[in-house]
Amino acid sequence: MENKEYLGKIIDVKIDRPFGTKHPKHGFIYPVNYGYVPNTVSGDGEELDCYLLGVFEPVEEFEGKCIAIIHRTNDNDDKLVIVPNDKYYSDEAIEALTEFQEQYFKHEIWR
Repeated sequence: MENKEYLGKIIDVKIDRPFGTKHPKHGFIYPVNYGYVPNTVSGDGEELDCYLLGVFEPVEEFEGKCIAIIHRTNDNDDKLVIVPNDKYYSDEAIEALTEFQEQYFKHEIWR
């Protein structure tokens, strides 16, 4: 499935880097829940990653809506942006909430 096909869909995600936990290699603290879509393969050969926005406590799994895709133009690893059904984030808000990681990559937000 091309990543754009996820836009607007309700998706089950697993969170392997919960809100407030420390990255094992780089030492930063995750300001959002970060995880993946099970049984998918992204451009980097791993499962398709996602940011879960609008949930301000650590969770292990979540069912939410894909409102955007962060498409990295200098890396083969797109990220889905998942939110609770009743939430919406502007491109500016998505940029601000994912800057902790996306500042190191050239990217564009697909809607």
